[in-house]
Amino acid sequence: MSAPAIAELEPQIRTALSKVQDPEIRRPITELDMVRSIDIEADGGVTVGLLLTVAGCPLRDTLQNDISREVGAVPGVSSVRVDFGVMTEQQRRDLQSKLRGGAAGGEPVIPFAQPGSRTRVYAVASGKGGVGKSSVTVNLAAALAARGLSVGVVDADIYGHSVPRMLGVTERPTRVEDMIMPPQAAHGLKVISIGMFTQGNAAVVWRGPMLHRALTQFLADVYWGDLDVLLLDLPPGTGDVAISIAQLLPTAELLVVTTPQLAAAEVAERAGAIALQTHQRLVGVVENMSWLELPSGERMEVFGAGGGARVAETLSTTIGAEVPLLGQIPLDTRVREAGDAGDPVVLSDPESPASVALSAVADRLAVRRESLAGRSLGLSPA
Repeated sequence: MSAPAIAELEPQIRTALSKVQDPEIRRPITELDMVRSIDIEADGGVTVGLLLTVAGCPLRDTLQNDISREVGAVPGVSSVRVDFGVMTEQQRRDLQSKLRGGAAGGEPVIPFAQPGSRTRVYAVASGKGGVGKSSVTVNLAAALAARGLSVGVVDADIYGHSVPRMLGVTERPTRVEDMIMPPQAAHGLKVISIGMFTQGNAAVVWRGPMLHRALTQFLADVYWGDLDVLLLDLPPGTGDVAISIAQLLPTAELLVVTTPQLAAAEVAERAGAIALQTHQRLVGVVENMSWLELPSGERMEVFGAGGGARVAETLSTTIGAEVPLLGQIPLDTRVREAGDAGDPVVLSDPESPASVALSAVADRLAVRRESLAGRSLGLSPA
C-alpha cells in the first residue's frame, strides 16, 4: 500500500473507531482520548494503540472485539491488532475532568440536585420490610429501560442490600481517580450498591454519618452519565437514609410500597407522611402482593384487601394533594424466581399478571411533566 493510500485510510479508521464505545462510560473511545495511535502496514494490517483507564480493565475483551469488528469492516484493512496500554495519572485526571464537564478538583457535585437536571428521581420507600419494595424497584427500573430510557438504580438500603442479585450484577465498580464507574446490568441499567464493596456476604455495621457519606458518594462520585430516570431503593422506615435523601435530593419524588394488610398500610402511611417534613412530592402508592390467583381462576386475598387504597386516601388527606394508587401487583412466585435468577420478571416473563401490572405502573412513571421553573417563556413587556 502506497503512502497516499495509507494517508487516505487513516481518517476512515478513525471514523470506525468513533463507533466503538467504552463499555463502562458509554461514550466513544475517540471522544475519551483512549486512542493512542493508529499504525497501518503496507499490506493493510492495522494496529490500534488503546489506553485503558486501569490495567485490569474487566471489559478489555469487549473493547478488543468491538474495535476488531468496526476497523475490520473498513475497505482495505486486512487485519486488526489492538495494543493495550494504561493511562497515566494525568491522563486519568484529564478524563475525569472531561466527564465532569471540565470541573476538576473540589467537592464532587450531585448532578441530580442541580437546577438544570432533567433526570427524574424516584425514591422507593416502605414503612416496613418484607413488602417487596426491592422487587418493585428493580422491575420498574427494567421496565423503564425497556422503553428506551436511560435508567440508574441506587441500592440505598445499605444494611439490607439486594439489588445486585436481583439484577444479575456480579461485577465490581471501576475507579478513575476519585470517580466510580458503576457496573451495568445485562438489561442496560447502571447500578451501584454497598454490596459491590464488601467481601462476600459481610454485614455492614455503620452509624448515621457513615450512611450519609456512602449515599453522597453513590450520587456524586459515581459517573452516571445522562440518565432519564434514577430509582433509589430505600431501607424501610423513616430513619437516617430517608432523611439524607431528602437533604441530598430535595426534588426526589417518593413512591410508597405497601401490602393490602391493614398493619402494613398503617406503617406505610407513616413512611409517606415524611414528605410533609421533607417537602418532597409523593408520586403515588403501589400495592404489592394484592392477591394470589388460584388455578381455578379465583383470587385469594392472602394479605387482605384495601391497604393500598387506604394508604393513598390517607396520604392525600394528610398532604393536601392527590396521591394516586398507581397499581396493584398480584402475588406471583415468578417474581421471586426471576429476582433470585437476576432476570426481572417484566423481562423474563412479560405476559405474567405481575409483569403486566408492574409495566402499567412504569408507564405512568415514564410520563415526564416539564417544569417551567427557570425557563424563558419568550415574553417581553408591552
